[in-house]
Amino acid sequence: MEQQKYADLKMGERGAVISIIAYICLSALKLFIGYTFHSEALKADGLNNTTDIIASLAVLIGLKLSQKPADEDHPYGHRKAETVASMVASFIMIAVGIQVLYEAITSVFSERNESPDLISAWTGLFSATIMYFIYRYNRNLARKINSQSVMAAAKDNLSDAWVSIGTAIGIIGSQFDLPWLDPLTAVIVGGLICKTGWDIFKEASLHLTDGFDQKEIELYTETVKNVFGVKGVKNIRARNYGNHTVVDVVILVNSNLDIRNAHDISTQVENVLSQKHDVYDAHVHVEPN
Repeated sequence: MEQQKYADLKMGERGAVISIIAYICLSALKLFIGYTFHSEALKADGLNNTTDIIASLAVLIGLKLSQKPADEDHPYGHRKAETVASMVASFIMIAVGIQVLYEAITSVFSERNESPDLISAWTGLFSATIMYFIYRYNRNLARKINSQSVMAAAKDNLSDAWVSIGTAIGIIGSQFDLPWLDPLTAVIVGGLICKTGWDIFKEASLHLTDGFDQKEIELYTETVKNVFGVKGVKNIRARNYGNHTVVDVVILVNSNLDIRNAHDISTQVENVLSQKHDVYDAHVHVEPN
């Protein structure tokens, strides 16, 4: 099972690398077209993609570091490295989003009335198409290997596709004697960058502080209660280490059982959590009832 998990992390690296290559190419294209044909929205979108390069690099570095085995300083391994990297990337994205907002708002109130060339809109639509297919790839990969970081990257890919579509709409609208619509769209793009960074920060901070979805806890509880010999669940907690889920549970069993039978029940609880919910490790404590 451990070897499979490391193989999954290697597959996750592939998704991060594909995202990095796409973002490098698209950001260079958008910035070139944006500056050449005077599109504030496309420039903002290009800057958004530069932050996505950093975010994808953070995911890639985190995936690589999380493969390191446990050592003296990290007895539980390095699984949370990718979560730390995601949080760092979120700070960078929020900072760039604020910068884009500032420049876009300044542009709204400037005296420039020139509308960007329509080639900027076609660039945005082309980029949106590319990012949508990359989103589909990373989403399916994340589901296959159960990787939260790759799924976060996939959501970022999808948000980038929507941002590019919004950019194209703003540019097309500016062709109808509404040049202010292009920088206004840039304001929206800046807001979306900040929102994406904030969403990544919230998810990363939840995992780093050992937060866990209570609905998942309820599912685990019901599964444990249905194991033959379990009379009740006194306490259950769960936390994530990268794409690993660890569960601590205290079960109640018949007080007349001998140690061997009680141990067999706890082993069955571990097995069913692993098979039904893909729990990596379960610590089961038995108490008489």
